[in-house]
Amino acid sequence: MDLVLTSLDDDKAEDIVTIDLRSKSAMADHMVVASGRSTRQVAAMAQKLMDRLKETFRLTARVEGKETGDWVLIDTGDVVVHIFRPEVREFYQLEKMWQDAGRSPAT
Repeated sequence: MDLVLTSLDDDKAEDIVTIDLRSKSAMADHMVVASGRSTRQVAAMAQKLMDRLKETFRLTARVEGKETGDWVLIDTGDVVVHIFRPEVREFYQLEKMWQDAGRSPAT
């Protein structure tokens, strides 16, 4: 989780939100939602995060959507990361689906 948040912060992700999924869902322990300003930034943030996960933990995360860069999903197993363009994030409002699950701003 720390590596995910540090990576996103280093790459200038905006409006980073963490959602604690423990005891709420079996799919992961945490969800992180963040925004990038453009498709290029979203794709670059996703690629750098995947590179850092591989370098630090020898973990090859599953990824979807990196080619288009509107919404990238990275599944690390324990942490699921969603990186959106702002318009796409507003449209899907993913945080609202999980707000009862313990939404909090990233620290």
